[in-house]
Amino acid sequence: MLPRSSAETLGGEPCDDVEEPGGAAEEYPSPPERIPEWASVESREWRRLDEFDILAKAEALTGLTLEIKNALLPSGVWGIHLVRGERGRIIVNAALSPFWRRFAVFHELYHLLHNTKGARFWQSTFFSMESFENRADTFAWAAVWPEWEENQYCDWN
Repeated sequence: MLPRSSAETLGGEPCDDVEEPGGAAEEYPSPPERIPEWASVESREWRRLDEFDILAKAEALTGLTLEIKNALLPSGVWGIHLVRGERGRIIVNAALSPFWRRFAVFHELYHLLHNTKGARFWQSTFFSMESFENRADTFAWAAVWPEWEENQYCDWN
């Protein structure tokens, strides 16, 4: 699940907020001032892949049969991932614009690749869930950064 934060854009030229069903505007995570080296390295192989190639690569790495589904989720929930046995699903909020759905896919993908024990396990430890969410956001930013820099996101309705 993605945390909500203040809406900022690169270069001070905002795109319109996404209108959710019911009229509330979704807030976007702020871009980082810089992409950390670890995120740049980890995300490099995922950049500019289409959904099919993302799934193929993720399946090869996780050993799971995966699918991505767009569905209306509650306000403030951008995406979730579920794993049951050898199958997994990333569910992304269909109310988001295509760019932010892509961001959510990469955020949830990070959890699938790195937080394999699940939220219940990690919540029962002394590890901060916020740090997992921040790392997933950072990975997602690194993966979509080329599209963000090129302002492609403004055209993705």
